[in-house]
Amino acid sequence: MKAILYIGHGTRSKKGAAEAKQFLQTVINRVDAPIQEISFLELTEPFIDEGFRRCVERGATEIKVVPIFLLTAGHIKEDIPQALAPLLLQYPEIKVDMTESFGVQTTILDAIAELVNETAGNLTPSDSLLVVGRGSSDPETRIAFGKITEGIQNRLGIARVRVCYLAAIEPRLDQGLADIVSEAGEDGRILVVPYLLFGGLLLSEVKQKVLRLQKQGHSIIHTDSLSKHSIIQEIVVNRASSQGATACSH
Repeated sequence: MKAILYIGHGTRSKKGAAEAKQFLQTVINRVDAPIQEISFLELTEPFIDEGFRRCVERGATEIKVVPIFLLTAGHIKEDIPQALAPLLLQYPEIKVDMTESFGVQTTILDAIAELVNETAGNLTPSDSLLVVGRGSSDPETRIAFGKITEGIQNRLGIARVRVCYLAAIEPRLDQGLADIVSEAGEDGRILVVPYLLFGGLLLSEVKQKVLRLQKQGHSIIHTDSLSKHSIIQEIVVNRASSQGATACSH
């Protein structure tokens, strides 16, 4: 019997965890599979091993692992495979496949452009945009965000689009905000786009620092988490429903 195991990142934020679980439950309700379980890599229960065992206990003979991650970095390449490795040894009779991260998709870039327009209304070339990534030491992260910023810039027609990160690589959030405020000067508004799927402590940090700048008189606003756009749900539903996945080594 086929099963789907969804793996989210996890967060210390109860609100963020509840948001992720509600999102995945909505996906489950749309996917035609007899066994579907939710799990998280860290910080939020149930963890991967518990979700995997629940699938087995419910009669799974095949498990498709669907990571809910925007980009391919250490979590996809190392952490999730390491968490699955002892389970593959314990249950060698179970066929396990894993889908890829979402990657840089035109549909996601379209969704971000729509979120920006919904948040800011009509844009002008003098407006500035700061994309805030989670950050990773994986070199592919910078390459991905180069494509993301270019794609957003082309869609919105904004001359000034910058990127910063919340961890691991520079520039960090504080520097990114300081730089974009300095570059923008008195011209136009500053739009901050957190490249994050769900709410949580990271998104709260972005919101708090934007609010601080607003109180200082700067014309700056932010969009919400990306999962607020329906396309993200469509991507996960399609991943869970499709046949394409990479076999995990036993």
